[in-house]
Amino acid sequence: MLGLPEHVTACLFDLDGVLTPTAVIHNKAWTRTFDDFLRGRDGQRPFDPVEDYNDYVDGKPREAGVRDFLASRGITLPEGTPDDPPDAQTVSGLGNRKNELLLTLIKEGLEPYPGSVRYLQAAAKAGLRRAVVSSSANTLQVITSTGLDRYLEVRVDGSTVKKRGLRGKPAPDTFLAAAQELGVTPQQAAVFEDAISGVAAGKAGGFGFVVGVDRIGAGHAEDLRAAGADVVVADLDALLED
Repeated sequence: MLGLPEHVTACLFDLDGVLTPTAVIHNKAWTRTFDDFLRGRDGQRPFDPVEDYNDYVDGKPREAGVRDFLASRGITLPEGTPDDPPDAQTVSGLGNRKNELLLTLIKEGLEPYPGSVRYLQAAAKAGLRRAVVSSSANTLQVITSTGLDRYLEVRVDGSTVKKRGLRGKPAPDTFLAAAQELGVTPQQAAVFEDAISGVAAGKAGGFGFVVGVDRIGAGHAEDLRAAGADVVVADLDALLED
C-alpha cells in the first residue's frame, strides 16, 4: 500500500523539496545571494537556479554549498567565523546572508506538500517509523510551523551535524544517525530524497530502498536514477497508488 518493499520498517524523509516546498525558497535565497555577490565581478555569469543549484548547493550544508559553488567559478574566500555578518566577504558571511533571506521567505508563509502529508499519515497508520533528515539548521522551525512535527518521531538536521561532527550529504552520516535513533538497520529503512547528493547518500549508506522525488522535471529523474534511486516519483502520494 505504501510502494515500499516488505523489509522496510522505517522512512527517512529529506525536508526541502520532499515534505515542504522549501527547496523553492532555498533556491530563491541562494540565487539572490550569489547574484548579489557576483555582480560587478568581470566575466561572471549569474547563478543558474537549475544547473548551479542542483550541481553545487542542493541538499548540502550551507557552508559546503558556498564553497562548492565558488570553486566552480574559480573563486576562493576566507572561511570566516559562524557569527560573521551577512555582508562579510567570507564563506560564513555568504552562508549567513543566504539564511537571512531564507528566514524572511519562510515567515511569508509555508505549507507542506499535501501529497507528502497524506503519505506521512499513511506511514504512521501502517506503523512505520518516521524521521526527518535535513542539512538545514531551520528544520525545527519549518516542521513546527507547518504541523509536520506531529508525524515525525526523530529529527536529524544541521544542528545535529554540527553538534555530532557528522559529514553532510552525499555522505550517509545523517541518514545513518536517524536510522540508529529509530532503532532500525539501514536495510530496514527507506530514504526519500529530491537532491542528487541525498540520493547518493542513501545509496552509499546501504539503505534498503531509495525513493527519488522529481518535482522539477527537466531530466532530473534520470539524474536521480543515475545517483542510485530505486524509484522516482513526482509526489509521495504516487506511491500510495501502488
